[in-house]
Amino acid sequence: MNTPQLQRAVFLSLLAAVTAAFAWVVLAPFFGAVFWALVLALVFAPLQRRILAHVGRRQNVAALLTLALVVLVVCLPLALLSVNLIGEIAGIAQKVRSGQINFSAYGQQILRVLPGWATSALEHLGLTSPSGVLDNISGALAQGGQFLAARTIAIGQNAFQFLVSFVVMLYLLFFLLRDGAQLTALLRRTIPLGPAQTRHLLGKFATVVRATVKGNILIALLQGLLGGIAFAVLGIQGAVFWGVVMAFLSLLPAVGASLVWAPAAVYLLATGEIWQGIALVFWGAVVIGLSDNLLRPLLVGKNTRMPDYLVLVSTLGGMSVFGINGFVIGPTIAALFMAAWSLFNEEEEG
Repeated sequence: MNTPQLQRAVFLSLLAAVTAAFAWVVLAPFFGAVFWALVLALVFAPLQRRILAHVGRRQNVAALLTLALVVLVVCLPLALLSVNLIGEIAGIAQKVRSGQINFSAYGQQILRVLPGWATSALEHLGLTSPSGVLDNISGALAQGGQFLAARTIAIGQNAFQFLVSFVVMLYLLFFLLRDGAQLTALLRRTIPLGPAQTRHLLGKFATVVRATVKGNILIALLQGLLGGIAFAVLGIQGAVFWGVVMAFLSLLPAVGASLVWAPAAVYLLATGEIWQGIALVFWGAVVIGLSDNLLRPLLVGKNTRMPDYLVLVSTLGGMSVFGINGFVIGPTIAALFMAAWSLFNEEEEG
C-alpha cells in the first residue's frame, strides 16, 4: 500500500496544509506589513542594484542605504502628513459639533438660488422636503465628524500595533532588498511551470506592481497637492484634509478628485462667489483633470499594457475587496489574468 504515488499524494497534501497554515498563522496577522514590504522591494529594487554597484557589491550596505532612502522619501513625509491630517480632522469635527460648520445651512443657500425646474426635479425624485433631507445629511455628517474624532483617539491607542507592523515591514524590506535576486531565482525553480512561462508571469507581476505604485502614487500626490492649493487659495476650510481626500480618490481613474472639487465649485457658484467657482472649475477640469488624463496612460496603462477601462474596473474591484491595498492588488490580478490567457492562447496556436 505504501506506493510512490501514495507517498507523493500524502506529501503534496502535507505541503498544501503547512503552506496554508503558514499563510494563515504567520502572514495573515501582518498582511499589510508583508504586502507593502514586497511592493516597496519591487519598486526600489532597481535603485538598490545601482547602489550595490557603487558600494563594491556589499549586499548589506546596499540594502541599508536603500532602506534609509525609503524611510526618508516615503515614510517620513507620510508620517508628517498624517500628523497634520489628524489635527485638521479633529478641528473640523469640533467645528461641526459647535455649529461653525453647518452643512444644512450651506445646503439651504444652494436651494434658495435653484431655479423652479430644479426644485420640481427634487420633488419628482421624492425629495419633497429638501430642507429635511439636508437636516438629515447634516446630522449624518456631524455624527461622521464625531466618529472621526473618536478614531483619532483610537489611532493613538493603536499606535503600538501600528509601530510593530511598521518595524516588521522595514525588517522584511531589508531582507527582500538584500536577498531579492536569490529569492526570485528560488521562486523560478520552485513554481511548477515552464521556464518561459515562469519568467513571463514573474516579469509581468513586477512590471505591473512598479507601474501601478509609481504611476498611481505620483498622480495621487500631484492631484492632492493641486487640489489642496486651490482650496487654500479660495479660503475653503480644511484644505489639507480635502487635498488628502482628493489624493485618495484620484486612485480611481477618470472620476477621482472631481468628486471633491466639483461639489465645492457648485457651492461657490450657487452662493454668489462666481469668479471663485469658475476658477475652481477651470483648475479642476483643466489642470487637475489633464494631469490624470495625460499621466495615467503614460505611467500606468503604457507599462501594464491594459486599457483604461480595465484599469478602472480592476482598481475599483480591488479596493472593494482589499481596501486601500486593492489599488495595487486589483490591477496586478487583472494583468496576470491577461498574461496567463495570452500564454494559453500562444500554446494552443503553437
